[in-house]
Amino acid sequence: MKEVIMWTIDKNKSWAHLRDTYYWVSRMEGVPQSPVHHAEGDVATHTRMVVEALEQLPAWQQLPPQQQELLWAAALLHDVEKFSTTETLDDGSIVSPGHARRGAMTARNILYEEIPTPFEIREQIVWLIRYHGLPLWVFDKPDPVKALISASLDVDTSLLATLARADVLGRICNDQEELLYRIDCFEALAREQQCWGQPKAFATPAAKMNYLEKEGVAPDYVPFPAAGSQVVLMSGLPGAGKDTYVQRHYKDWAMVSPDNLRREKKVDPTDKSANGTIIQEAKELARGYLRAGKNFVWNATNITRQMRQQLVSLCMTYSAQVTIVYVEAPADKLLKQNAQRKYAIPEKALRQLMRKLETPGQTEAHAVEYVVQ
Repeated sequence: MKEVIMWTIDKNKSWAHLRDTYYWVSRMEGVPQSPVHHAEGDVATHTRMVVEALEQLPAWQQLPPQQQELLWAAALLHDVEKFSTTETLDDGSIVSPGHARRGAMTARNILYEEIPTPFEIREQIVWLIRYHGLPLWVFDKPDPVKALISASLDVDTSLLATLARADVLGRICNDQEELLYRIDCFEALAREQQCWGQPKAFATPAAKMNYLEKEGVAPDYVPFPAAGSQVVLMSGLPGAGKDTYVQRHYKDWAMVSPDNLRREKKVDPTDKSANGTIIQEAKELARGYLRAGKNFVWNATNITRQMRQQLVSLCMTYSAQVTIVYVEAPADKLLKQNAQRKYAIPEKALRQLMRKLETPGQTEAHAVEYVVQ
């Protein structure tokens, strides 16, 4: 019988060990916080108090061991990028705009390159960090229900609420009771919307995208099926195995490949102006398939959400149904596979791309599939 090995960010959870072992923990020390919201002191003090508060919560204690480890890691990393985002304004207030979004990126890098972590565990930690403030501020959003439902497609809302409680209990502030009440209301809303501890269920992929993309649409509304292309949008770092996947599963489909166009026209990948022209040519080729209702694969790295959004939006303009297929190999294997490719890219450039990687989320397309080695 195969032994099941439980992942942990570190078996030794003493703060002294974590501080001395990980640069991203030690650099939390001395990072200031608002004395109004964080009278306990710097980010390191807050983070230490959060992981201690988490361990005392019944909701955490009742989780299976692997879920405990996952949530503990998210608590340790939740403010990892206050280091780079904290600033003092002219009026003396201290803010950290964008620290959750940037922290999610950094956590993915750490758990991909430095502490190899199973894909599903890593991504749940990343999404917990990305949304860790949502239970406190969801009712301040223009559409609280949509904000909640969208998040539920990628993050476990019950784990998110537990992390938020630890975040509030791990600080000294005058509005702690109000903040805890907000988390209670977040839970009530999630239960009401049937996305507490589970993703919101939609009747069809088209219903999901219609709800996410349009204003004033009920989540249970099912649009009339539209006739359009089936588009597979590949995503993944160079050397991850996208070409192999396409050959194996979509060999007979038409393909749009900016890389192939680049090689045909002998365009240097570093030539930004020429590459802009290549992308426009690729999009025009895609438009031709979309107008004809022809299925095709767009085969490129597409490692950022912004790039994928542009392409998905283009396809949906023609009533296409889009599936994003994300392909991943472990970091060490990726470097080897890239080196063995006919068109290998320099290792330094590949490592830079690793740090820009945004794994596709379930809100981005009709379907998102993960092919992980």
